[in-house]
Amino acid sequence: MPPLGRLVGLCAGVLLLFCAERASAQGRLDAQYEATLAGIPVGKGSWTIEIGDDTFSASAQGGTAGLLKAFSGGSGSGASQGRVVNGALAATSYTATTTTSKKSETIRMVLANGGIKESTIEPEPPVDADRLPVTDAQKKNVFDPMTGSFLRAPGNAELMSPDVCRTGAGVFDGRMRYDLKLDFKRVEIVKAERGYHGPALVCALYFVPISGYIPDRPVIKYLAAQRNIEVAFVPIAGTRLLVPFRMTIPTPLGQAMLEATSFVTTAAPPRVAKTQ
Repeated sequence: MPPLGRLVGLCAGVLLLFCAERASAQGRLDAQYEATLAGIPVGKGSWTIEIGDDTFSASAQGGTAGLLKAFSGGSGSGASQGRVVNGALAATSYTATTTTSKKSETIRMVLANGGIKESTIEPEPPVDADRLPVTDAQKKNVFDPMTGSFLRAPGNAELMSPDVCRTGAGVFDGRMRYDLKLDFKRVEIVKAERGYHGPALVCALYFVPISGYIPDRPVIKYLAAQRNIEVAFVPIAGTRLLVPFRMTIPTPLGQAMLEATSFVTTAAPPRVAKTQ
């Protein structure tokens, strides 16, 4: 994809990259998002999350539209699933496929014990001597992008507490290893065209590349230098998890934004114990 496509694509991708710690109770999210650049629509996507007593699943798909489609015609999908163990989300598999007018690529990962057990890229990309290698140690204590899509309010903390923002995570997306750090900015009211209307916890986001990238790439340098990236989180009903409702990234061509147009979240009814 051209530089514009890569930047907006990474904007959408970073939406799915936050620390997943512990879930509580059960809930479901069905959301639709729209991506804009300087106010011009450039893409749409959807996101579905289900959290149960013992398992969870999450899937997303989207594609470029309007102006951006004329340049790249890109689309993508991703999915993660795993177990809920003592309230913690433990992903076991992750898959992501991206397609442009020039190529299609699929990343698959198997996760275990809080890290990446296996990862493949199909078709296998050529070796680039300029790309910083990812070590085995850097694949431990990390999250895949989809499982890393949740922010948790720990303990009995208020969902909109500033401390909920003050966290970070290591992420491996199948090619690149990086850290994401969050900090509190404010609480504001957001409203989707359909569904959620209420408070959002707005956090600053800082992107720190670690390995698996080419240092001279302008988009990496640009994102690492940014201090004005924001993410607005809202809760999934029935849980203590918050997910991104809106994300904004300043770019040389104007503000890139990914925002929910529909955000329908419901709490699952409590499970009733069987009786004889």
